Amino acid sequence: MSDLKENIHREITPLKKNDCFLIFDRKRKVFNFPIHFHPEFELNYIQNAKGARRIVGDHIDEIAQKELVLTGPNLYHGWENYKNSGKQDFHEITIQFSKDVFGETLLDRNLLKVVKTLLQNANRGILFSKQTIVQVEKKIHNLSKTNGFDSFLQFQSLLYDLAISRDQTYLTNMSFQNQNDFYNSERIEKVYGFLKENYHRKIKIEEVAALINMTVISFSRLIKQRTGKSFVEFLIEIRLGSATRMLIESNENITTICYDCGFNNISNFNRIFKKYQNCTPSEFRTSFSGVKNVY
Repeated sequence: MSDLKENIHREITPLKKNDCFLIFDRKRKVFNFPIHFHPEFELNYIQNAKGARRIVGDHIDEIAQKELVLTGPNLYHGWENYKNSGKQDFHEITIQFSKDVFGETLLDRNLLKVVKTLLQNANRGILFSKQTIVQVEKKIHNLSKTNGFDSFLQFQSLLYDLAISRDQTYLTNMSFQNQNDFYNSERIEKVYGFLKENYHRKIKIEEVAALINMTVISFSRLIKQRTGKSFVEFLIEIRLGSATRMLIESNENITTICYDCGFNNISNFNRIFKKYQNCTPSEFRTSFSGVKNVY
């Protein structure tokens, strides 16, 4: 497990506390994002990438012309070019949503119990059949073109269609699912929530350790054990998550984004951003093409 953690990236998604879900709709020639995990659910629709390779948990396989996979919170996942030539643009639509977007009370209603089961099974990764893709891909395409409350209704409808679909394939085995629980921690989630609310200001480790009634030494050990990161690295990733969202969604200049996200100077921000994203903030903004909506 320790070797695995060193090669896997914890992604800080642009989702904020009051968001329902976000959509990235884009066309690309290559998969260039490392294997990663995050606390949100993720639905990935991919078209025209035959020969690429899917990695979900302990599962690795070559993908077909069309692909639809749902991954649960903190489950490792990623796609690699593998045998795909990159000569033809592939179409990727990614939908990310929080695990509490519905709430346990709502999911316990008879009508939505199938959705609750779907989300529980997503902890193992779910590959949907070709027949299911044919049935739902129009809804997936339309989601990036719909605004307001209608988008949330279509999102709910899409999840329900997936929940009742046949021939779902679970991608990871039960033993790996239990290993994946290694990252789950109520205390870490409390810290995560606090940092996402306060990342824009100076935060000392003593303040965060006190939040969960721990000494600095014990807290440092806990966060390293649970996330594979130091406290500083963990905070930086949260700040970078906010920065990438602002680069994608706003026209704010990069200096403003730097300070709004808690970085103390622009040269430090550029250096850290390039270290984590393999490009500068301006290059990231220029290269990120496609539709991106947050609801």
